[in-house]
Amino acid sequence: MALDRESLEILARALDKLDAGFSDLPEISHSIQGAERMAEVLLALAEKLQDNYPYFHPLYAGQMLKPPHPVARLAYSLAMYINPNNHALDGGRATSALEKEAVAEIAAMFGWQEFLGHLCGGGTIANLEALWVAGQIHPGKKILASEQAHYTHGRISGVLQLPFEKVPTDARGRMDIDALAERVARGDVGTVVATLGTTATGSVDPLVEILELREQFGFRVHADAAYGGYFVLAPNLGESAAKSFARIGEADSIVIDPHKHGLQPYGCGCVIFRDAGVGKLYQHDSPYTYFSSAELHLGEISLECSRPGAAAAALWATQKLLPLVRGGEFAGGLEKGRRAALQFFRAIESAGRFMAAFEPELDILVFVPKGDSIEQISAESRRIFEATARKGLHLAVAELPVKFWSSLKPESERATVTCLRSVLMKPEHLQWVGRIVETLTNATAR
Repeated sequence: MALDRESLEILARALDKLDAGFSDLPEISHSIQGAERMAEVLLALAEKLQDNYPYFHPLYAGQMLKPPHPVARLAYSLAMYINPNNHALDGGRATSALEKEAVAEIAAMFGWQEFLGHLCGGGTIANLEALWVAGQIHPGKKILASEQAHYTHGRISGVLQLPFEKVPTDARGRMDIDALAERVARGDVGTVVATLGTTATGSVDPLVEILELREQFGFRVHADAAYGGYFVLAPNLGESAAKSFARIGEADSIVIDPHKHGLQPYGCGCVIFRDAGVGKLYQHDSPYTYFSSAELHLGEISLECSRPGAAAAALWATQKLLPLVRGGEFAGGLEKGRRAALQFFRAIESAGRFMAAFEPELDILVFVPKGDSIEQISAESRRIFEATARKGLHLAVAELPVKFWSSLKPESERATVTCLRSVLMKPEHLQWVGRIVETLTNATAR
């Protein structure tokens, strides 16, 4: 898990190269005061950091956590010796250029050559910015998102003082298009959030039908692809998901999180707009910050101020090593994760002890143990969650609608069931499906 010696040697060589670029400056002392004490502190920190789940290991399959690529870690570390700030060109000349280049590569993945966009702290801030723009264009109009959309959309709408409403989902966790059509017909909807990869189940909203309704009713479409966006490159999607990703470039705005499938350290989100003209909404003056930069800078097209240039350096380096193209090594990693989820789904279905909600659309699978009642199933899910953790397999638990399981029926007032959730987003998961199934089976036996 830890950085190997070869990586440290690569970083040392890169630091020598970086240092050479500033060799004309007067010499200053680089001695570290209290080096021995600093070593003690770092060793103590290393011990404390052991109190974590092994997020880097294939037996961790619980949450959306994927280790950064080694080149991203090294590039981030290298840039931190400069510590650039990409809010303004004054604070991050090189990394601002790297950010623009890296974001353009992300936009091109969706078919956009002309656009407006930048990096930000994560999907929450990226979605806030997209809905802020939406609110400026359709002031006071409602924001709609599915019941399985990320909970931050409701919070963000509250922060922006925009009315928000949830749209029901179908039995596969996707926005119910009939319910949406009925709702937008009222004429008070400004934006519909289409989630391409829900947090709980990885479900993909029916974007094609949502775009058709946009043509009729004139609302904006925001694609929240924070988790699923990179699957536009995956060749092995099902028919429904593939149709949605094929049309994602027709959305008005897109959010994607490089710190999920993009192999980046936290936090690295990205928001892009199809109409670069929305940049006029950001206009502001602060000459005390920008007095030496006449060129348009990233701080003039974002709500965030100070942002780490190191994040841009890491993303740029990763995309140079692993280009965002179909058929490439990066896309192959996504394909492997989805294949792993499908293999796990088939194993769950054939084992006879569990019931999957539905075939995964991306690389997330939710399932429950068989039982005589919703209460019993929920209790057994929690027991298995704890039992697998003791055996080194880390899953997650979620509370999801009973309707996601065709063989289950709501009982009295309880319309949800506690289920087990697996996120097989690491390419290595494909080789570990058998071990995961074996550990899960052993944990199930009493």
